[in-house]
Amino acid sequence: MSDFLTHECGIAAVRLRKPLAYYYDRYGTCLWGFQKLFLLMEKQHNRGHDGVGIGCAKLDMPLGSPYIFRRRDAEKDSLASLFRDEIKWFNKLARKDKLDPKNPSSVKENFDFGGEILIGHLRYGTSGEFDSGSCHPYLRRSNWPTRTLMVMGNFNMTNTGELNRKLIERGQHPVFGTDTQTVLEEIGFHLDEAHTDLYRRLRDEGGDGHDIPEKISALLDVENIVQISAQAWDGGYAIVGVVGNGDMFVMRDPHGIRPCHMLMNEEVLAFASERVPLMTVFEASAAEVRVLEPGSLIVIKADGSIRESKFATGAQPAPCSFEKIYFSRGNDPSIYRERKAMGAALVDQIVKSIDHSFDNTVFSFVPNTAETAYYGMMDGLRMYRRQQVRSEILLGLAEGTLTPEKVDSLILKNWPCGEKIAHKDIKMRTFITQEKGREQLVSHVYDITYGVVKENDNLVVIDDSIVRGTTLKKSILKILARTNPKKIVVCSTAPQIRYPDCYGIDMSEMGKFIAFQAAVALHRRAGRQSLLDEVAKRCREELKKPAAEVQNAVKMVYEAFTDEEISAEISRMVYPEDMNWNGDVEIIFQTIDNLHASIKGPCGDWYFTGNYPTPGGYATVNSAYIRWFEGMSGRGYELPL
Repeated sequence: MSDFLTHECGIAAVRLRKPLAYYYDRYGTCLWGFQKLFLLMEKQHNRGHDGVGIGCAKLDMPLGSPYIFRRRDAEKDSLASLFRDEIKWFNKLARKDKLDPKNPSSVKENFDFGGEILIGHLRYGTSGEFDSGSCHPYLRRSNWPTRTLMVMGNFNMTNTGELNRKLIERGQHPVFGTDTQTVLEEIGFHLDEAHTDLYRRLRDEGGDGHDIPEKISALLDVENIVQISAQAWDGGYAIVGVVGNGDMFVMRDPHGIRPCHMLMNEEVLAFASERVPLMTVFEASAAEVRVLEPGSLIVIKADGSIRESKFATGAQPAPCSFEKIYFSRGNDPSIYRERKAMGAALVDQIVKSIDHSFDNTVFSFVPNTAETAYYGMMDGLRMYRRQQVRSEILLGLAEGTLTPEKVDSLILKNWPCGEKIAHKDIKMRTFITQEKGREQLVSHVYDITYGVVKENDNLVVIDDSIVRGTTLKKSILKILARTNPKKIVVCSTAPQIRYPDCYGIDMSEMGKFIAFQAAVALHRRAGRQSLLDEVAKRCREELKKPAAEVQNAVKMVYEAFTDEEISAEISRMVYPEDMNWNGDVEIIFQTIDNLHASIKGPCGDWYFTGNYPTPGGYATVNSAYIRWFEGMSGRGYELPL
């Protein structure tokens, strides 16, 4: 992706279904679960680089022994360093004879992460501060295991302010600035209530105090607790929670906005944001890994019993399409197929842009995440050309005009030519703080293949998406122009990004979108500032309505223009003025219809269409416009209270 787009977090969870001794006997290590957690997180490292956190809960620990543990790290290379430090500590304990690595009971008793429940989180923060204290999992401790709670997730709540007010009205003292704390406290409140009700009932029935904790653990209805807690949430989420007694739950939002996958066999129950890590780490087939359905809740009791239910029904599925376009690893079989389909779907627009001149066009991609779409684009171009040649041959046969020379010109010429033009050969460091210095460095992030593009050639490159256009203007187009093509065509497998996201992707500031900038520029050039004023007025009116009635007033900004007109303005805006090149630049975007045709199943497209799956999305888009209109920066999840 040419525009760096930070994004969603990654989750991993491992629930062992056998005693630790089983894994030592079969695999020769008591840390089988810990190792699997590390691999699941490493295979999802693409999903978060701000920091990591891991947690562990141990089953059936004797009274007085610790049973729940957590480590978090927000330093550079935190994933590797955190696990490396834990293994160093494990080996140090073994050297000092404080732990026997061959004895499962010794490992469980003395190593913090020698338990049966292991969870891990890779963080990209869409809210809060970037330090270890902001990393998941969040932990709420108590001297009662059934009131101790650890929570992590890939989520963003759009109504955090409202949720905090609800806590305050109860008399609680919430910590502002993070929706994770809000989620933890909401579940924790209902967990406390359920625990207290059970305790009083068992006490009043004359139960022995020594037996009450075990009875509370058995009777604790985690399913009901989570269902009640989730009633007020608005957002996209995949959440994992662990209660101190060993109960565990995993849930996915009612619209399935955030991804969650599940693997279950006789040895383990495992969850991850992506399918392929589960397949790779546990050597499973695609059929063995299933998608957790939207609105689903999985509860695993401490005794190993599993219950799946729906905590919300009737919502229209809207899984984030950026998972398919960019975020998830491309070696997932369905994602690989869909990304190729997105590349192929651009063929008609590309052919029109180059005026059918395959012989004078070089096709490439901007590394590295667009490579799969590039293969699909090339397949589509070759198929287009093959069908064209077939039609001309059949026509020549019918008319008797097919000569050897014509066959040569049809078959041996004018075929799509693919080359690797841009090479991302170094990782730039931000040790230069001045803007000009940074721009000069960025111009060297990519190098090019010289001598491939000939004079009067078109150069067509495919990219995943174009969000802000900044990298295109300041570096990519300048780099590509060094090949001296007649025309540069940049193709985006994603449609024009017109509206903010509020469910976990860092795309919430309206004024940063190049499509929005283009529409505003067209209005102002036509003397229609009054329309922009009217949109701001409408946005404020919408925000006064009940949440369920709010509509997207920002759609008015785009109604006067076709997609092609906005694309043409974007092409003009990203053209770098300060370079010695006189060629043309054209930006091509995927159509909404072709996006839906390329992706199998439901496809969340609110950042393209403005049609949000939850009321919080409509509040966000109107708030984001007002922020832009009033010159305020920052995320538009809510206006300041």
